[in-house]
Amino acid sequence: MKLGIINSAFHQVGIDTATGLKHISRIGFDTVDIFTEALGLSPQEIRLVARTAENLDLPIISLPVVAVGLIDFNEPVREFHLDRCKKFIDLARTWGAKNILLVLGEYIWQREVIPPADQWRWGVETCRRLGDYADRKKVDIALELEPFRLSLLNSVDTMTRFIDETDHARVRANIDISHLVLSDTSPSGVKKLKGKAIHVHLSDCDGKVHGDLPPGRGVVKFAPYLQAVKELGIDGAISIELEYAPDPAKIVEWVEEAYRETAKLMEMVGLRN
Repeated sequence: MKLGIINSAFHQVGIDTATGLKHISRIGFDTVDIFTEALGLSPQEIRLVARTAENLDLPIISLPVVAVGLIDFNEPVREFHLDRCKKFIDLARTWGAKNILLVLGEYIWQREVIPPADQWRWGVETCRRLGDYADRKKVDIALELEPFRLSLLNSVDTMTRFIDETDHARVRANIDISHLVLSDTSPSGVKKLKGKAIHVHLSDCDGKVHGDLPPGRGVVKFAPYLQAVKELGIDGAISIELEYAPDPAKIVEWVEEAYRETAKLMEMVGLRN
């Protein structure tokens, strides 16, 4: 697999996308995931990102998108977010990315007002429709497992069930290693995603709350999870996810540390190619 990073590590501290891409390439990453907003993105910015990534020989692999409105109880809201996600799929096609990384969000009102089965059904229906559109564009949809109590997809079991019910070749799973830890999923549980997972996120945490830290800053024992990922035979990338660096002025050093530690882990398992 390739070693990549989500460029939000730089974006969150106010570094423009092109400059962030130059740092990512210099540090040694193989690929990049681009965090952006497809709605309203100017043609000039689209061309700049494409040109910069091409000049740096830095393939764009994935575009994260949070679209909680896909499971909203208001049909016009769902339709709006369907159209918005289609813009991300179009952008992924333009940039040659393999997938959009889709976060569906959480059940509302503690699952007490809107029947949870309805929100689940809306998620399946909207993802199936997005899958049809993505198939025409030859782009995949990688669903994010969020380790929060009310998240629609908060465990490997709910992920596999959702993918099976959606029953679309373009709707697959993302594996986030720290999210697996926070959802009490052991490395052996990863095998349930055989044939379903297409992308991987990697970050550390304290074992209790969401962290997005460089490996070694938390408690995650990565080797068994990476070995489990290796056994899935995914032809894709492991993308480091870093958020909210404690010292934004040292974000470059923060990313360099994450790169070094992740590269060591992947080398140890024989996972990087």
